[in-house]
Amino acid sequence: MWKAIWALVGASIAAFALAACGAGAPLPPAQADAAARVREQQAFVDALKPRRAGKPVVAVLALNEGTEMTDLLLPHAVLKRADVADVQIVAPRSGRVNLYPALQVEGAHDFASFDRANPLGADYVIVPAMIVEDDPAVAAWLKQQAARGARVIGVCSGALVVGHAGLLDGRRFAGHWFDRKTLKKRHSGATYVPHQRYVMDRDVATTTGITASVPTMLALVEAIGGPAKAKSMAAELGVASWSPEHDSAPFGLNLKRGGSYLLNKAAFWRAERWQVDVQDGTDDIALALAADAWTRTGHVSVDAASASGPVTLRSGLVLVTQPVREASRRLTLTSSLKPVQQLDRTLCEIAARHGEARRDWVMQEMEYPGPGVAACVG
Repeated sequence: MWKAIWALVGASIAAFALAACGAGAPLPPAQADAAARVREQQAFVDALKPRRAGKPVVAVLALNEGTEMTDLLLPHAVLKRADVADVQIVAPRSGRVNLYPALQVEGAHDFASFDRANPLGADYVIVPAMIVEDDPAVAAWLKQQAARGARVIGVCSGALVVGHAGLLDGRRFAGHWFDRKTLKKRHSGATYVPHQRYVMDRDVATTTGITASVPTMLALVEAIGGPAKAKSMAAELGVASWSPEHDSAPFGLNLKRGGSYLLNKAAFWRAERWQVDVQDGTDDIALALAADAWTRTGHVSVDAASASGPVTLRSGLVLVTQPVREASRRLTLTSSLKPVQQLDRTLCEIAARHGEARRDWVMQEMEYPGPGVAACVG
């Protein structure tokens, strides 16, 4: 059995190396002046401004069997907190959505009920990454919403889902660094745009990795509610800027990085099952960022725990919980931090426990440049 496992690991490392050779990592970004960056951001905001009277309807698309946790929870929470739109999670079936790499939530509307309540369609559809990127029902519904005039925003590897709905051909796109070669191959005339964490082309927006979702949602908040609303939300969340500026050059595979990652994944016997204690009002953003980062180390799985059963998160979503296990190791959220700052603190904790190489891989997966020195002090 062990020979088979190590043979698989060796083959996977070789595949990683080949992928790295063909990935075509972008060169460092050319220096853009401040005025150009402002123009890029304003163009994106202008492209997202509402076209119909009344409160816009935002559908956060989900696949019940598996939707990326941070891609779903962060956009939903930012928009609910800003209170500039009617925000709903929509999935093939109503009820529960399994999130990965951790957690489950209740409260999704099914496609049919959403369509009955919103015959003109959504104004915006947010598309997270999904465990099955080519689900026929998801693709058909997304294509229908786009045909009715919805602006579509593919978050991270949600670009793969957007592509399967036929909405990337001939368009400029961002997307997670790992997907760019696949997206270019699949979609005729599609052009990858490096060094921008969000890109809009004819009513279809795409973003870089997981951590681009909050800046992109702040740009949407600005488009709907104005710059003052976006600025106040950014301050509340702990975000310094929501500009499209992003350095793509550090993100990509090499033999050392891929080998280290796969060897850790193969050592499944070292995985620890942790719990995070939650209660009504727990912040969705801090919870998602911490749980996602720890789980991506390959050493930890995370369950939400509550003695009182399911809890209602700050956004209003109901989080499914497990009974409290007193002997379990705890993932602790730092209540004194603003929500997005929780990620920096978590990355510092990962480096302290598992080493800088493991932290750096998590940053690669999340396409995040990493915490500042101040985040790791105290």
